Amino acid sequence: MATDYKKIGEEILEVVGKDNILTITHCATRLRLEVKNRAVIDDKKIEQIDQVKGVFFNAGQYQIILGTGTVNKVYDSIIQNDKEIGNKQADLAEVKKEGNPIKRGIRTLADIFIPIIPGIVATGLFLGLKGVVLNEAFLELFGTSADNIPEYILTLMSVLTDTVFAFLPALICWSAFKKFGGTPIIGFVIGLMLVSPMLPNAYAVADINSGVEPLIAFGFIPIVGYQGSVLTALVIGIVGATFEKFLRKRMPDSLDLMFTPFFVIAGMMLMGLLVLGPLLHFIEDGLVYVVEGLIHVPLGIGGLIIGFIYPLAVMTGMHHLFIMIETTLLASTGFNPLITLCAMYGFANAAVCFAISIKAKNKNVKVIGTSAGITQLLGVSEPALFGITLRYGTKPLIVMLACSALGGAILSMLGIQANSYGLAVILSPLMYIYDSYQLFSYVAVGIATFVVAFICTYFFAVPQEVMNAE
Repeated sequence: MATDYKKIGEEILEVVGKDNILTITHCATRLRLEVKNRAVIDDKKIEQIDQVKGVFFNAGQYQIILGTGTVNKVYDSIIQNDKEIGNKQADLAEVKKEGNPIKRGIRTLADIFIPIIPGIVATGLFLGLKGVVLNEAFLELFGTSADNIPEYILTLMSVLTDTVFAFLPALICWSAFKKFGGTPIIGFVIGLMLVSPMLPNAYAVADINSGVEPLIAFGFIPIVGYQGSVLTALVIGIVGATFEKFLRKRMPDSLDLMFTPFFVIAGMMLMGLLVLGPLLHFIEDGLVYVVEGLIHVPLGIGGLIIGFIYPLAVMTGMHHLFIMIETTLLASTGFNPLITLCAMYGFANAAVCFAISIKAKNKNVKVIGTSAGITQLLGVSEPALFGITLRYGTKPLIVMLACSALGGAILSMLGIQANSYGLAVILSPLMYIYDSYQLFSYVAVGIATFVVAFICTYFFAVPQEVMNAE
């Protein structure tokens, strides 16, 4: 039977109350309502509506979890069929400006890095496939070796695997300019200048055996390319976009097209290579050192801490900060152990949902739990986290946190690390195909985490309230 999205929207409005709604918008999974009086809304009635996976109240908004795709259709049906509510639409970009400065800053970072994730994910898969293709055991199956592969094929492989990271600062500058209202192509040009082949390559300078030395300006400022320097590109992008907007407000219209890009590009190139670059590169190296130090704390303690903290960060929206750190690790080292330690959260969270769904007697909970678990396996965690795990008390939450932390600790001790990011739960093993030990170890720990979380939830953490059939 086809889902009646119009009916779902009408039922939501009836329970919440049209007059109670100040603004309405939605994100990827939730219908977000700013309401006059949260107390008059009956959560249980909302949760009994078809397709609703849970509700919660945060930052002045009553948020109804509907899931990816469904939320768009329900929102559209409400707006199209009720002009009164249609007049209360809110721009999600304006909603994001609310909240404390830290959360707004983290959301801004996420908005800059999220557009470049597809390129890095694809590169990670290319690296994994390259590792498989060039593996001696794999090549022996075809009676050949890496020495027999034509040079042009190796070159084409390198183009696929190296390009994104070679020009990563250009992508970040482009995205930062776009986010902060500058001209994206100007940001892209500035980013390309940071990694110009005319500059000493940063990786070659870092290799003491290469013989490549940095250029020295004014007798003390080292000038190198900023291949892999995430922080430098990020700050230059933000400052450059802000500077461009400042100039455009003051530049005569007849001169704007020529001189605004001239001053922005020249100013940011000089500032990036002579001032901000050397300073921020030092800070970035320190960040990588600290994060890697935590990850590699003996006995898996670092993995235990990260695996425990990450789900809490998701609850508060602070997890977007991890994207910048992961990008920095990938650019600096070629690997991303951080996402590995965070990934067990998805396995544990999905297992909690499936365990509650299977054992519950309440049919509505069975449907919601199964749907939320499947959604979590595909990488969207909010329906599972807010609709099931947090909804039914502390026991499911404790199981999820404990299993996420334990899985992170084991992976840390085994030295497992991804070569990309952006792939969650059932797709995440693709980030480890570059090495058989990495792949099989990650899959084994992921399955074990899922099984342990499922068993613990099924026998010890299913709430009594879902055991009553309705």
